[in-house]
Amino acid sequence: MSRTAAESAAARADEQVADPVWHKSACILCECNCGLQVQLDGRRIAKIRGDKEHPGSRGYTCNKALRLDHYQNGGVRLTSPLRRAADGTFEEIDWATAIREIAAGLAAVRDQHGGESVLFYGGGGQGNHLGGAYKGALMAAVGARYSSNALAQEKTGEAWVDAHLAGGHTVGDWERAEVAIFLGKNPWQSHGVPRARTVLQQISKDPARTMIVIDPVRTESADLADIHLQVRPGTDAWCLAAILAILVGEDLLDHDFLAGHTSGAETVVAHVKSIDVSAYAAACGIAEEQLRSAARRIAAAGSVSTYEDLGVQHSLNSTLVSYLNKLIWLLTGNFAKPGAMQRHSWVAPLAKWKTTYRTTPVTGARMLGGIVPCNAIPDEILTDHPKRFRAMWVDSANPAHSLADTQRFIEAMAALDLVVVLDVALTETARHADYVLPCASQFEKWEATFFTTEHPHNVFQLRAPLLDPLPGTWTEPQIYSAIVRELGATPARAERILRAAAGRGRAAYTLAFAATAMADKRVRGLAPTLLYETLGPTLPDGAASVAILWPLAQRVALTHRAGMKRAGHRSAAALFDAMLTNRSGVVFTEDRPEDSWSYVPHKDKRIPLAIPELLAALDGLASGPHAHTSAQFPVVLMAGQRRAESANTIFRTTAWRARDPEGALRMNPADAERLGLAAGSRARVVTARGSAFAVVTLDDRYQPGHAALPNGLGLDLPSGRGEDGPTERTGVALNTLTDGTRRDPFAGTPWHKHVPARIEPA
Repeated sequence: MSRTAAESAAARADEQVADPVWHKSACILCECNCGLQVQLDGRRIAKIRGDKEHPGSRGYTCNKALRLDHYQNGGVRLTSPLRRAADGTFEEIDWATAIREIAAGLAAVRDQHGGESVLFYGGGGQGNHLGGAYKGALMAAVGARYSSNALAQEKTGEAWVDAHLAGGHTVGDWERAEVAIFLGKNPWQSHGVPRARTVLQQISKDPARTMIVIDPVRTESADLADIHLQVRPGTDAWCLAAILAILVGEDLLDHDFLAGHTSGAETVVAHVKSIDVSAYAAACGIAEEQLRSAARRIAAAGSVSTYEDLGVQHSLNSTLVSYLNKLIWLLTGNFAKPGAMQRHSWVAPLAKWKTTYRTTPVTGARMLGGIVPCNAIPDEILTDHPKRFRAMWVDSANPAHSLADTQRFIEAMAALDLVVVLDVALTETARHADYVLPCASQFEKWEATFFTTEHPHNVFQLRAPLLDPLPGTWTEPQIYSAIVRELGATPARAERILRAAAGRGRAAYTLAFAATAMADKRVRGLAPTLLYETLGPTLPDGAASVAILWPLAQRVALTHRAGMKRAGHRSAAALFDAMLTNRSGVVFTEDRPEDSWSYVPHKDKRIPLAIPELLAALDGLASGPHAHTSAQFPVVLMAGQRRAESANTIFRTTAWRARDPEGALRMNPADAERLGLAAGSRARVVTARGSAFAVVTLDDRYQPGHAALPNGLGLDLPSGRGEDGPTERTGVALNTLTDGTRRDPFAGTPWHKHVPARIEPA
């Protein structure tokens, strides 16, 4: 069937949708989680449109969200627990057997090696944080102390810098920013900013506003920008340092802000003064006058907002880049005023914003944000160290595909005593597990995300299930509760008290929970499953898993009371009811710009600007290498680029991509000509860790010596009947090419966007 005919058939099917009701839900592909309305045809999501009543997205959605039926119905689902047999294949087992054996396996590891030898990874993907919130109870039951997730390969360096400065996560006020800076960020494709394309177009069309994009690629966002600083790949730190030096050298600082709201400015200025602007401009490949124009525009603006993302957080000097970025808006006074950077409320913080940190038990890697850096995980397993990790629990994540150096990670999994994976499909990680537990999809259960990072109106949306769970699947709260109970960890007396209190109403329950938590120290750690088992059954419409939101509503009332009341919620109970009943989501806090100061934790409310370790790293740029390529590997490969034809790997099917189905290698035409490659020819990409083949696309948006492969491909998908059988791979599995040792010295985040490579004809 031709593409046109296929589209016509789909249109006719849409016209015959069996259920005319529009159901509220949300997109689960990025952190914006735009509100959606959907129509169903049986178990098929037949129509999708933006929800105009969603207070954050207001009807906006991108093209990728419209394809979410490919997540729900496009791949091969698991419908029975799997256990690895002696011959290495999987065999189906019943749930009772799975729960009993997994609990016994966890108990054996705990009893022999200690609970700290069990590593928990994931705990909710892009869209299913609600289920992931229950993993804490199992960690408490086992005595586990170490966990990791995708944040540990992206955001922990920035979080550590934020902890030192404003004391927590900061976000731009994009609706009002006079100058908007996107650093290693292409919101046109990767979004992140609410209503991204609408906001970008608004900024671009307003002559009083300026957009600055710092990116080695001339992206769609760069096309809209007033200033595009097209840095050489990996030289963002030199670019930002030069801008800082211009601000200092031309005395473009906000001295009143610095005197009234910060400390340590003199120390920072002393380090910045030594920077040779001309040399740093040459290092990053930007004309000095263009850097000066950008710095002067920033300094002259009434407000500046910035967004840094994976383009720099997966590249060289990532933690230092975060620091320099934040110094730019702090030295120019762009905090806690309209259009500038803001602190914000949370329903539940996603990490720990602390300047102090624990270290991993074997290698001593910094656990910024309280989580194990992903690149360190194999090193914490492939050793004879007595404190090595012995078991791994993986919830709604696919680290064997998404973390650096796939082969070494798989070797580490094989060295563990026990690996348990919870997911909807037999993922690349699940294929190497001892047990795989099939979960209900994100549209078959109550769900939510905790990406509550907006200002001034912060939004939370609870999603009701669109469909019944697929037979044979369980929800994560069911799974965690069953294993905690099998381990014998549930405190019986506290459970009896809480069940009785739940029958008397939520006010009585709140008092009873506080009392039992004081009387029995186990209650706090096991709170998720206790809430699920006792308060959960009293909630309407089978929403037992929503019980975890009850204490979170109490937390919002305790920590953000004024903002909560401005948003129209008189109490925690009222907020919880609003969360439970408003299908389009609720504004749970409304903050004013000046409220950002109330979130700053420092006693004198002064932001301490000097971070000695990072100032030393800034000094080191003068003699540091600008590139990590070599004669053997002369090209910088961007291993993972967001494109119109790519999304995250929850789409376990190739059918949703009409264009570029194999994920082309994009490269500069001059490079291709030199190598004897043409558009459409196949090339071999070689790195220190592996090689792969890709189709070439020529694109002068890339600088010579720079090439890119998209994210979201390289999955091993079933090629025949059943999931546990032969597979086929479409596109490049990027982490067969990346090196886990190439990482940021502070956060341990990987250099996926700066992989030295060689490209040659296939």
